[in-house]
Amino acid sequence: MSEWWTYRPSDFLLFSPRVYERLIEAHNAALWPFQPVGVLLGLILLVAVWRGRDGEARLALAGLGVIAAWVGWSFLGQRYAAINWAAGYAEVGFAVEAVALVAAGVVLRAPLATSNALRRATAILLIAVAVVAYPLLSSLGDRSLASAETFAFMPEPTAIATLGALATLRRRLALALGLVPLAWCLYAGMTLWTLGDAVAAAPLGAAALFLATLALGGRSRQVSGERLRSR
Repeated sequence: MSEWWTYRPSDFLLFSPRVYERLIEAHNAALWPFQPVGVLLGLILLVAVWRGRDGEARLALAGLGVIAAWVGWSFLGQRYAAINWAAGYAEVGFAVEAVALVAAGVVLRAPLATSNALRRATAILLIAVAVVAYPLLSSLGDRSLASAETFAFMPEPTAIATLGALATLRRRLALALGLVPLAWCLYAGMTLWTLGDAVAAAPLGAAALFLATLALGGRSRQVSGERLRSR
């Protein structure tokens, strides 16, 4: 029996890169031609964050909740769970995230607008990456165009866009609502990295940028408050 330290991350994978790619291709084929609708919804989310109006922002949060529930059920539960047992737990996580986002947008009526320039820039960047860049990145290299991953249909771009929207909330609320998309970005990024897929840098980078922005954004507001009190 081999010693535990001789194992590599790839030894724990339950599927090959080709199996994963074919799974995405089958998912895309079954839902075509609705993927452009996902891109349109992502652009609407981007505009809502850019405009910073509370009414639109709350609707965007609730919409993200519906999308999270759909992605969790349609891909994680119905397809990914067939080759990865952990996807079943992720489906539950996405369902919890869906309820939390709808509650934040409709019940708590949490404002998405912010005057913090760093927060807004991060939000716009992450959403743009998720909606526009991620489908292109995920179809580069050895992958086919049929395996492109789009917002509102695949978990990685959906999680990245969600982090973008949450980046403009109050820090504690953003962290609470960001636990599931953060966890998924880390898990998916490590899985893609183990598969040798360069697109792993996108979810991992998104998670790091989200956390760094909340830390720096919160610190800048604290410093500004201290300066005002000292005057």
